[in-house]
Amino acid sequence: MKNEQLIIKMNKFSSLKITSTVLILSLVGFACRNNNEEVDYNGWEKAHGNSNGNKYSSLTEIDTTNVNQLQVVWEFHTGDADTAAHSQIQCNPIIVDNVMYFTSPMLKVFAIDAGTGKQKWMYSPYDTITENKLGHFNLNNNRGVTYWTDGKDDKRIFYAAGQYLICLDANTGKLINSFGDSGKIDLHDGLELEDGVKDLFVTETSPPSVYKNLILAGTRVSEGMDAAPGDVRAYDAQTGKIVWQFHTIPHPGEAGYETWQNPVAYKYTGGANNWMGMTIDQKRGIAYIPLGSASMDFYGGKRPGSDLYTDCMLALDAATGKEKWHFQYLHHDTWDYDPSSAPVLLTVNHDGKKIDAVAQTTKTGFVFLFDRDNGNPLFPVVETPMDTVTDLVGEKIWPTQPIPQKPLPFVRQTLTAKDVNPYLPKNEYDSVVKLLDSVHTGRMFTPQSKEGTIIFPGFDGGAEYGGPAVDPETGILYTNDNQMAWILKMFDVNPAEHEETFAQAGPRIYKATCMGCHGPDRKGGGNYPSIVDINKKLNKDQFISFINAGRRMMPSFQYLPEMDKEAIASFVLNIQGEQNRKYTSKLTAIDSFRILPYEISGYNKFYTKTGAPGLAPPWGVLNAINLNTGNYEWKQNFGEDEYKGAPANSGCENYGGPVVTKGGLLFIGATKDGMFRAYNKTTGKLLWQTKLPAAAFATPATYEVDGKQYVVIACGGGKLGTKSGDSYVAFALPSK
Repeated sequence: MKNEQLIIKMNKFSSLKITSTVLILSLVGFACRNNNEEVDYNGWEKAHGNSNGNKYSSLTEIDTTNVNQLQVVWEFHTGDADTAAHSQIQCNPIIVDNVMYFTSPMLKVFAIDAGTGKQKWMYSPYDTITENKLGHFNLNNNRGVTYWTDGKDDKRIFYAAGQYLICLDANTGKLINSFGDSGKIDLHDGLELEDGVKDLFVTETSPPSVYKNLILAGTRVSEGMDAAPGDVRAYDAQTGKIVWQFHTIPHPGEAGYETWQNPVAYKYTGGANNWMGMTIDQKRGIAYIPLGSASMDFYGGKRPGSDLYTDCMLALDAATGKEKWHFQYLHHDTWDYDPSSAPVLLTVNHDGKKIDAVAQTTKTGFVFLFDRDNGNPLFPVVETPMDTVTDLVGEKIWPTQPIPQKPLPFVRQTLTAKDVNPYLPKNEYDSVVKLLDSVHTGRMFTPQSKEGTIIFPGFDGGAEYGGPAVDPETGILYTNDNQMAWILKMFDVNPAEHEETFAQAGPRIYKATCMGCHGPDRKGGGNYPSIVDINKKLNKDQFISFINAGRRMMPSFQYLPEMDKEAIASFVLNIQGEQNRKYTSKLTAIDSFRILPYEISGYNKFYTKTGAPGLAPPWGVLNAINLNTGNYEWKQNFGEDEYKGAPANSGCENYGGPVVTKGGLLFIGATKDGMFRAYNKTTGKLLWQTKLPAAAFATPATYEVDGKQYVVIACGGGKLGTKSGDSYVAFALPSK
């Protein structure tokens, strides 16, 4: 390839990046059990198993010879599945002192006996926080809770519900009132935008991380122009006070500010957030923090430049928030290709040396492997020229993207007519081929277009939020992947007329605000529901209350001017009596910045009209990659798609990660077919599977109580059209 350039140098920035750093002498002397320098692989006291985040267990009672004897030993029902809202459970439970802690579909926290499944206590955020503050907070699919202790009697559980980071007594489930404001912190606090952030959607998807006496937290924010800033913050675990804060979109005078060509972008742009969690090297005191894309996801005309620190691995001093190093996975993202899970720490044999490394899997199907100390890639990464031709006004596609040369990508990254699903009926096959002729497709990073662009790997492609597992003894990384294509089309947005009626303003505001999810015909797509007949369920007041609160994948739109909300309601609910009302709205500077010339067609999979994938199988794959060499040990199609005409061993969409054990096993749920499976980690051979009460879009956990090994998984369903569930199911071998 022409003009290829090997990346051999990482930018290292100074403490100018820190907005608030406090010297905490009290950090010295905190010997928290879950912060030991030596990683314990026997338990599961942290989400993802341990401080290395590798989802590995050294337990061996269950092994390749007896895994087929596993049986259900208890099932715990939370009792709060919301089938109408397609609720889910994505939580990876933790086990401390034989007590299991986890969340429910409605974000209650439960503590149960890990051996028997009997409840000890339950906390409901509705008991202490008013609903108008929480909203329909089950939209935040919580992925776990965090345990912290001072090593003595102070034992705490941290997690997020709605806009709050909540602190509970681990023994009783009661709020610890000395933390923050009566046991909670508003995650808006400390964030800055030109017109404020209090009405913007802010929550936390992943469990926060612990370093000594600090709780480090990222956020989930909106995907659109109304996104809040994605600053990373560290809180004192006992008081809740912010100890340090890192601006992920740099302010003037901070390193990286020059990479944003719009000098006021930092005032108005949100995102660059850590929604996927982080991993902290407890010995080095370094937090490895992946960051997502900036708003909005698919058009960058308001934020030209390479846009640091979006789509980065950011290594910070966990005690102070000072930058150690960074690596940008993707420049000027317009594909929503942010890294999708917390990274994993491991030690590899590389060029004859043992190197402490950090590994990151991505939606694009790459594995990036870095030296933990300096961020140098252990395998070559090449800045590769990309297509920059676009007809979108104001858009400036970055000319190159960093491509790892090893390991090879674990998903396909090109889509042409030869990749069309051969199992389709002829009429559907011909229709898909014709569609491909009319849109932009080919390789990854094809620019967005008004004709339509195939996004492959898709928006939920490659590795997803479950993240990989790594065997620390072998250096083998195990990751499940999605291989589904999506299609995106950009629509022109007409600017507001000087004088409008609700009949004119309603469709315009809907197009700019709502169409990206619910589509131009309001029929939805992907994870987003149809709202065609919502007027049969909600009146005007109920509708406005609904969009103020948000629900599931829909964030709050409380920030919109009241007249805008009323105009949308008149359109969506078809309120004839309000169509002739005069529309008047005064725009602030940030309102003007948020007005874009384009809106997206919605999150639509590359499916036929009958719901069959347009892409040839496999649609889900398990991969075993040796990170010492960068070579694959094995690949295995994963799951069975149930659409009519799908071939056997097709693989299917999957969400939730694997667990690997010293007993030779890889456990994983994740598939929409609702199975829980165990594989031989060395060969990839399927050894055992069982049907769950609901699909398990979560990562399992394995632990020991009184010498007996258990495997537990959350069965929440709700995604991909599956039924919602409310249970955690534990398996073990029969008693001897």
